[in-house]
Amino acid sequence: MKVAEAVGRALHAAGVGQVFGVVGSGNFHLTNAMVAAGSRFVAARHEGGAATMADAYARMSGTVAALSVHQGPGLTNAMTGIAEAAKSRTPLLVLAAEVTEPRSNFYVDQDALARSVGAVSARVTSAEDAVTQALDAVRRAVCERRTVLLNLPLGVQALDVPDVPDDVSTLAVVPPERAPVEPEFAEVEALARVLDKSRRPVFVAGRGARSPGARDALVALAERHGALLATSAVARGLFHGDPWSLDVSGGFASPLAAELIQEADLIVGWGCALNMWTMRHGRLIGPDTTVVQVDDDASVLGAHREVHLGVTGDVELTARRALETDDANRQSQQGKQARQGQQSQDAGQGFRTADTGAAIAARVRWRDVPYEDTSTRERIDPRTLTIALDDILPAERVIGVDSGNFMGYPSMYLSVPDENGLCFTQAFQSIGLGLATAIGAALARPDRLPVAALGDGGAMMGAAELDTVRRLELPMVVVVYNDDAYGAEVHHFGPDGHPLETVEFPPTDIAAVARGYGFEAVTVHTRADLKAVEDWLAGPRSAPLLIDAKVVADRGAWWLEEAFRGH
Repeated sequence: MKVAEAVGRALHAAGVGQVFGVVGSGNFHLTNAMVAAGSRFVAARHEGGAATMADAYARMSGTVAALSVHQGPGLTNAMTGIAEAAKSRTPLLVLAAEVTEPRSNFYVDQDALARSVGAVSARVTSAEDAVTQALDAVRRAVCERRTVLLNLPLGVQALDVPDVPDDVSTLAVVPPERAPVEPEFAEVEALARVLDKSRRPVFVAGRGARSPGARDALVALAERHGALLATSAVARGLFHGDPWSLDVSGGFASPLAAELIQEADLIVGWGCALNMWTMRHGRLIGPDTTVVQVDDDASVLGAHREVHLGVTGDVELTARRALETDDANRQSQQGKQARQGQQSQDAGQGFRTADTGAAIAARVRWRDVPYEDTSTRERIDPRTLTIALDDILPAERVIGVDSGNFMGYPSMYLSVPDENGLCFTQAFQSIGLGLATAIGAALARPDRLPVAALGDGGAMMGAAELDTVRRLELPMVVVVYNDDAYGAEVHHFGPDGHPLETVEFPPTDIAAVARGYGFEAVTVHTRADLKAVEDWLAGPRSAPLLIDAKVVADRGAWWLEEAFRGH
């Protein structure tokens, strides 16, 4: 058995069941070996799209996914998607063929490429160690939550592997997920004391809290201390339906959410970086607010801003330990009060007053914030468009969002059922990833209607993957917010009188482009044009649908100032 086949079989046995990529001569045998072993391979039209599909699939499925690429240009084509995955700490395995002869036209320093974007580099170096080295790469991806580039030199791939057992699963002992980190007792005690003193606490949950168990633990702890609940954008939906949820904290926060977070005397980030986006460059943190950060990676504590207390631990475990500590402390206090003839005091209500609850119910959603509809007969206000789509589209949805001036509208005006309803590949802020994001998310969540929300710039960048949507027969809705420009630059530089010819484009009939790929398509100028979307939803959905929405381009989105602050 050759190394390529042995490694492919072992990776499948280790749980790598989903592979994306573009196959060339260098990764042909490896990819086919994984397929023969039982892994599913999705052929993208471009390696960049394949990388983002794999990233999104891993995020939404909770499993490690693989990207398979040719040596040299196959890898360089994929680097933007790999950078996004690496910056997001997505457990992803990049399988890249490699030439080792510097005179080859395919030669690049693949190790340096990986390091430059924050990925981990590994290599298969011999036939004897090939399977072990491949499995070590999977373990590192899973246990360290890292994007790992596994280089597979062409010469090594072709070698014969000695003594490979027929059942390679005996070698592939890889844990399905990272082991939860138990917090230190002293740190939990300190957290419990801070919570007990707080009168206006806010919990902000991030990527590290995206699980039902973490959600339940945080909801219970928040109820105990009267805390309001918010998330970062990547964890949006975690507290969906909770009457004390503020939705997203940061640049996307509604006016009421921002106001309440600024009034907090304690902000606890749970698996959340508390970075410039989530805290609006620190402006959501009051001058006297205590800041606590809980994360299972000690190196990230205080990385973006000073914290008064850092707790190293798994979010769910830490929240449950804090509840247990509360219980023990209160029993002790009640016993002391009983001995002294005093009446025990119940926990304070914190932020959870009737007035606050009524305000959240009425005004925390962006769609409930009054606005002047600037729609015309030719162009629709993106707020009006998105509110209408929120009403039309099924509630069980999974949304992939591209970057650009438009991105706040689908990210905040379209509701999501839970933390698996929005796939937000924005750590690198590259445009052009949205369609591939939606494809990966759709494959991970086939029980939901996939929705891709794109700007016209990103849609044209990623248009090749429209073929992938049609080929996979995904019942996807692709919404293009089409303002015939790179809107972020138009609204950032236009007010200062800079020339905008480099960022504005002639009108493009993106609906016609989609029809060429086999889509159904509709061009939307007014709310009435969305009747075609309702008809598509009521029909067989035998082909995907693209909505070319001609949106008003008279203003920058509310979050645009935040996006450019500090650039």
